[in-house]
Amino acid sequence: MYYAHFGLTQPPFKITPNTEFFFSGGNRGAILDALMYAVTSGEGIIKVVGEVGSGKTMLCRMLQTLLPEQVESIYLANPSVAPEDVLHAIAFELQLNLAKDADRLQVMQVLQKYLLDRHAEGKQVVIFVEEAQGMPLATLEEIRLLSNLETKYDKLLQIVLFGQPELDVNLNSNQIRQLRERITHSFNLGPLDEKAIGEYIIFRLRAAGYFGPHLFDKKAIALIAKAAEGLVRRVNILADKSLLAAFSENVYLVTSKHVQAAIKDSEFGGEHVKRKFRSHTLTAIAATLVLGLSAGYLLNQWLPKLTGSSAKPAESAKALATPPAAIVKQAAKDPETTEPAAAVDATSKGEPAPQPAAVNAVPLNTASQNTAPQTAAAQVPVTPAPAKSGQVPVQTPAQPVESRQSSPSPNVVTVTTPSPAAAIAGIPPEKLAVASSAAVPASAAMPVSASQVSGDGGSLLQTRLDATQAWLQQQPESTVSIQLLGSADDQQLSNHLATLGRQLDIQSIYPFRTQVAGQPFITVLYGSYATRQEAMQAVRQLPKSIKSYNPHLRTIGGILKETNKFQ
Repeated sequence: MYYAHFGLTQPPFKITPNTEFFFSGGNRGAILDALMYAVTSGEGIIKVVGEVGSGKTMLCRMLQTLLPEQVESIYLANPSVAPEDVLHAIAFELQLNLAKDADRLQVMQVLQKYLLDRHAEGKQVVIFVEEAQGMPLATLEEIRLLSNLETKYDKLLQIVLFGQPELDVNLNSNQIRQLRERITHSFNLGPLDEKAIGEYIIFRLRAAGYFGPHLFDKKAIALIAKAAEGLVRRVNILADKSLLAAFSENVYLVTSKHVQAAIKDSEFGGEHVKRKFRSHTLTAIAATLVLGLSAGYLLNQWLPKLTGSSAKPAESAKALATPPAAIVKQAAKDPETTEPAAAVDATSKGEPAPQPAAVNAVPLNTASQNTAPQTAAAQVPVTPAPAKSGQVPVQTPAQPVESRQSSPSPNVVTVTTPSPAAAIAGIPPEKLAVASSAAVPASAAMPVSASQVSGDGGSLLQTRLDATQAWLQQQPESTVSIQLLGSADDQQLSNHLATLGRQLDIQSIYPFRTQVAGQPFITVLYGSYATRQEAMQAVRQLPKSIKSYNPHLRTIGGILKETNKFQ
């Protein structure tokens, strides 16, 4: 519904695991690399534990896609399988031919022969067990017995257990201690912190085709992080509903107001509201007790002066020794109307009542008071640019805006331009309050003609577009490339390519035409890599200015599907 409004090509926050949206931050990439090593080394049992919605299934899918061809994986998704049926389930997944009435011994013999044949071919078999915390202990023990199948030097079967924290509780049982002792690698998927959640949200938006500035302000991200408790599934749900709330108001920035609406509309939002209510209730109780104790203290201080000579010494001493428990109890019932007894008594005698110390009223919750986000970027006047044939009009700046600032290098200027994604999404000029800016060398900031780079007077953009078509046809679908940026303006992208050509190998930059929100768009890729590991290593080595675009990985197969759809 809101995809065209924000310039997205697909839903960014679906909870169904999609390996194209794998986020390597929050220690996820490091765990994936460690799992790859642990599986390919072929030793022992591996355990991965994480809370509900922490990303275990996504990690399992990524692991399956990255394993080399010589590793054959099977997937057990039913945690309630009985011990006598688990061997049949594994044999079924391996498509082994068994008699219908085959007993456990026969299944084990067929399974062992299959594993020996795979080992002779130089292959390895891995079992992924999802929701392992729900498996009966006897079933886990039956799986553990499979790890005994081995040759003189190697294990024939590798086992990876994915489960919730209850799995650790089950493994602490004495009757399963043999399985526990065989776990050689253990990984824990912890919750994402606020900084990682902000990076996660913009990463998913970029993977869904968005190229503009961050759609969520800092207060919105902080509120999502608190309500989601670092769980990526909850982040996806809240971010999706927050975008829908912003779309319903026809705005282009998600604020804490939209996130609060998303929390109220979520199943787990009640837990957050209850915790917030309990916190406020405890604060109110504490404030009431403090008020009551203050009243008791004032009573003890003023009572001797008010009673003076009219009170008997014994009565005065008794009054001073009386604890203010009754007063505190009454103040707890009605702290606003309860008055110190001494003040009431003084008033009845016509004497001026003592004035209690002023108490500053402090609001208990200010989270709902939203303020419009401020931006330091200057507003850039925009004018409609004449549309080329086959393209839609795009709002472009009337003139480049430069602002020189004092810096150690006089050749550095700051160039501020409106976001191309904001223009293609149809954002009106008055809404365009956020501009993308970067400090670059003055020579790089000025528009550079394509002939200066190509040297033959031809169009650099068209040259690279033609090269991309040939490159796409030559690469296997499993090839991985890095998506850098995109634009709806050919001239603007030509200038981008000229700048990129000074930092990267221009022959490895591949732009291709596609569509965003049904409108013409050009996406820029960089490099060809056989594996995701190689591509991620290349991303880490990119210049810092290019990393600011939040580059992410694409496969040639996915790119071909995208380009073929719009041809």
